[in-house]
Amino acid sequence: MGIAERKSRERADREDRIVAAARAIAESEGWDAVTIRRLAKEIEYSQPVLYSHFENRDAIVAAVAVEGFEELTAVLRAAVDRANSRRDALTDVATAYFAFAHSRPSLYEAMFILPTQLRFAEADTRAELRAGFEVLATAVSPFCANAEIVTETFWAALHGLAELERSGRVRPGMRDERIALVVRAIVDAGGNPPGPGSHRPAE
Repeated sequence: MGIAERKSRERADREDRIVAAARAIAESEGWDAVTIRRLAKEIEYSQPVLYSHFENRDAIVAAVAVEGFEELTAVLRAAVDRANSRRDALTDVATAYFAFAHSRPSLYEAMFILPTQLRFAEADTRAELRAGFEVLATAVSPFCANAEIVTETFWAALHGLAELERSGRVRPGMRDERIALVVRAIVDAGGNPPGPGSHRPAE
């Protein structure tokens, strides 16, 4: 191994340690406890060393979020792969999404709540973020022609409901019913919409 390769690997290892320490502190004490000073103490690096890897705390949060998107993508892909039908894939993906949000609260917060410089829905969006969207689109696309906007709406519905449930702002014990409503909306979106001046038949 050459000197440059060794230094690159050592740098990557340090970054992994910083990110792992941030996740561990956030999981046990919340993100307010994650500071550059605290991380330096936890992993026994000086603060300048941390700043040589990450510009600020937000950059560390972003690194944690990227790991979260990798993990979420794997969870959602497994849900799609084990589904017995296209509709089951939607239901299983939604159920897996809720489970992820509730079982990894600090990680989910880094991904969707805390400020970062991560860019979504842009030409330069990171591959890890795109991959999660693409798995959702795989479940949605059989039911609609414009999969992108419907997938965005599906994701928004899952995120909003997950956040409301996590914060105790909706009635407990109704998750399955809410998922069923969201899934039905996506399935119904695959029907032919009425043209201008036409009317849907009474149901």
